This record gives sequence, structure tokens and C-alpha cells, in this order.
Amino acid sequence: MNTFAKESLGIFPTPIHRLPNLSRELGTNVWIKRDDLCGVALGGNKVRKLEYLLADAKAKGYDLVMTTGQAQSNHAMLTAACARRMGLDCILVLKERGITERKGNQILNYLMGVEVRFVDTDSYDEVYKEMDRIAEELGRKVYKIPCGGSNALGSLGYVDCMKEVSEFGQKFEHIVCACGSGGTAAGTILGAKMYMPETHVMCSMVDSDPFDVIVPELMKEAVELMGVDMEIPVPDLVDMCGPGYSIPSEAGNEAIAMMMKLEGILLDTCYTGKAFAGLIQRARAGEYKPEDNVLFVHSGGAGGLFAQDWENMSL
Repeated sequence: MNTFAKESLGIFPTPIHRLPNLSRELGTNVWIKRDDLCGVALGGNKVRKLEYLLADAKAKGYDLVMTTGQAQSNHAMLTAACARRMGLDCILVLKERGITERKGNQILNYLMGVEVRFVDTDSYDEVYKEMDRIAEELGRKVYKIPCGGSNALGSLGYVDCMKEVSEFGQKFEHIVCACGSGGTAAGTILGAKMYMPETHVMCSMVDSDPFDVIVPELMKEAVELMGVDMEIPVPDLVDMCGPGYSIPSEAGNEAIAMMMKLEGILLDTCYTGKAFAGLIQRARAGEYKPEDNVLFVHSGGAGGLFAQDWENMSL
């Protein structure tokens, strides 16, 4: 891993601690990996990916970065924050989907003074074409980061994360993470196989994309990038998307409220609420033993929580 260029952007390793009240409630030992406390903006999993991606941009001589996502994209906001720290220009080219008003992550984008352009489309191909058009308009080269930072290089950030977990000193039978674009899931599964081969990883899908194809392909590409000889694991994926990507779900809202009431930790409606709902679902189905240690990877996203209209949501 040391052969890859990497920028120091986050405060790592992030804390791991047991959640005693949730453990009692769910009948198993629930732990949390606090990647929401990585030290950039409101934190989140994207910082680990950006350490590799922005280092690559810098090494290749780019001074303009563009990325995408929906209006409340945590990845886009963190890309802007990290690019600013590195002295790189950043333009966010976002789908005009979700909450576009100056709420949630759009407040943070505004405070950073980052340029945000919305594209009225459901197609990321159209968004990437718009990036090329903007770059041509500006007469500049652009380093394009895919949605979620989810490519082989970005996935290495969660191989790093699993190395941190393996060095913590506690054996975990299970690890649970969100799967929203595939990179975090791919890196987590690969890293667990490399450093904790007896640990099972379950990924809560919060989008309806074909992750049974996307995640193995990302793992394959990451393995080739690292130059290691290993079998690609079959991912354990559970559908927690609910009514749709970035749309709050009843199960996700219950998980957010449970985590806040019992442990005082914020989850979000797009990623971590639904991901933790997957853990709750399996615990209530009796799939975790009382003596098991189950680690939840808190991948951030709290900014989007404050864009929602909670007056009209039930818990």
C-alpha cells in the first residue's frame, strides 16, 4: 500500500468503541468505527478515498477537480473541502435531484465558496459530458472523480480502514457498512479478507444499482491495482434502499432515532441510517450470537440530515 501516492487529509486512525446501550437492546456486542470523526467538515468515508484520488490528481499536474452526486452529496461536499485544503480548484457538477436549496450539505458548499452547477438529468454519462464541456469552456484540464470516489484507487481507502480495524486489538465476527456507490463496500470486503479473513462483512445497499456486479468488479480492479494474488470474495449485500436513493425510509428513521436516543450519535437518512437498519434487521432475526462482536462502520453523512423536513416524518 505504501507504493501509492497518498495525501494526509484525515485524522486517522479513527476511534472504535463499544455501544453498551445498543448492545443491550440488540442482544449482541455492537461496536462502531467513527469515520464520521475523521476531521474534515462533518467527516465521512470519502476522506479516505480522497487521500488517494487527490494525491493522484496532484501528482499528474491537475489544479482543477470536478466530481458529482446528487444535490446533498456528502462525497461532493468533502471533495470540495479536501481540494480547498490542497489548494486545488473544485467545481461540483451535481444532478438536480434531491434538496437543492441552501440546506444541509449545500450550506457547507456555500460556506466554502465552491462553485456548484446543477444538471437536470438522471444520467451520470450526461453529467460527465457536462464536466468536459465546462473544462473546454474554461480552457483547463480537469481531474474527474467519479460519483462517491468509487473506483479502484478510491477503494484502497477502505483497505486502509480494515488494516486499522485489524490492529485495534478486538476480534470482530461481523462488520457492517453502507453501500451507496460501491467503493467503500469493495474496499471493506477486500481489506477484511486481507487482514481479518475470518470476519464476515455485510453491506447495506442504499441505492438500487446492480451492486452484485459493481462491487466485485471494483474489487477485481483494486486487486489488479495492488498487484496481489487473491480470490475475489462474493459480497453479502442486503437491500436497505427503501423508497429510493436519498429518500428517507421507515427502517432508516427508526435506526437514526435508536442510535440518537441510546448512544447520542448522529446517523443520516441517505447512508448510515439505512446501513444501521440492516444491522438491526439481522440482529432481530437472531443472526448475531450474544457473544459476537459486530462492528458498524459509521461512514458519515450527517450534513444531509439537516436538509430533511422532519415535521412530516414519523419515527
